Amino acid sequence: MAEEDPKDRVLGKIEEERALWRDLVEQVGMDRMEEPGPMGDWSFKDLASHLLGWRNRSIGRYEAAAAGRPEPTPAWPRELDDDDEINAWFHERDASRPAREVLDDVDRSYERLAAAIDSLPTEMVVGRDVFPWLEGASIAEVDLFGHLHEEHEPSIREWLATRG
Repeated sequence: MAEEDPKDRVLGKIEEERALWRDLVEQVGMDRMEEPGPMGDWSFKDLASHLLGWRNRSIGRYEAAAAGRPEPTPAWPRELDDDDEINAWFHERDASRPAREVLDDVDRSYERLAAAIDSLPTEMVVGRDVFPWLEGASIAEVDLFGHLHEEHEPSIREWLATRG
């Protein structure tokens, strides 16, 4: 039996994660999207905006690599060099956006991420040290969604459990 292509494995994982995200969004419910709690004082919408901001940066990097372009400039002001400041910038930028709009952008980001990775040569997907921000690992080896699952999902689940 032939071994699954590493790129296909990554693309499959992105689709799995999209399904998990959609399920999580459904569990939260549109009526609770802007309630504080899933991330301290931040709402689920705020959390979605935060995840989207960082994901868009990664997508831009992968798209640029696939096209042979230099890494794009981040969306946030250059003077921000601390993750907390950048997160606050994402929060402020998207504070007035409707939750549905933010969630639709997050949902589309899975397609964009998959398309960006699919456009990379397999060697770039499996090669280590190709992307410095992966700290010596390859795209095929890292959990592209680890930040959500490790840093935020536990508090989201706890918030959902206490909300009944």
